[in-house]
Amino acid sequence: MSPYKGRFAGRTAVLTGGASGLARETARRIVEEGGRVCLWDLDLDALEAARRDVGASHVVAVDVSDFEAVRAAAAESHKALGAIDILVASAGITGATGPVHQFPVESWRRTIDVNLNGLFYCCREVVPYMLTKGYGRIVNVSSVAGKEGNPNASAYSASKAAVLGFTKSLGKELAAAGILANAITPATFESPILEQLPASQIEYMRSRIPMGRLGEVQESAAMICFMASEDCSFTTAATFDTSGGRTTY
Repeated sequence: MSPYKGRFAGRTAVLTGGASGLARETARRIVEEGGRVCLWDLDLDALEAARRDVGASHVVAVDVSDFEAVRAAAAESHKALGAIDILVASAGITGATGPVHQFPVESWRRTIDVNLNGLFYCCREVVPYMLTKGYGRIVNVSSVAGKEGNPNASAYSASKAAVLGFTKSLGKELAAAGILANAITPATFESPILEQLPASQIEYMRSRIPMGRLGEVQESAAMICFMASEDCSFTTAATFDTSGGRTTY
């Protein structure tokens, strides 16, 4: 149970990738702290299970790489919630694993489409609702791979580095509008996305963490909840690190 009861009272949030992992855990905390949430993901059955688990007010099955689908989902969510105060853009895929000269072109395109283009679409369509209200918190989920680059994960690393540049731009654009946009760079943590990776890649990432362990989803969810709350009031266009000491910048 979160110790911050009531922190999100009266607030509404959309979380992409909300059927599992980091977004699902973050949604759970927001609800526990008094907020209402809408979950977006591809799998409607998984979304319904997540709705019951975290107490979500609404769910939308959407592929974030489809701009028109994102536009429709944003309008539907705004109607269902009455407002969108918070966006946590967490939907992402790892893409293929392999050296650049052998990297599958279709996997490159799909990874960029989901991790970067999809995140842009979500921000593009949600920000106008925040501007109307004069308030918003946007948390874009990047990765330590976006800071350092992981070998044999070029598409993922490139997409997550681009998320950081995008967030810096977005945060500065909105700084005087009451809308703060920040990014988080977790190191690898236990989540369903690891099922997309070979064990050797996971072990490489574990070996790079000075604490000697993978992260826990609750640790990054706690950081996101700070970034999504009114407690975060004078930081925007910034990057928050949850990497066990792997990256310190």
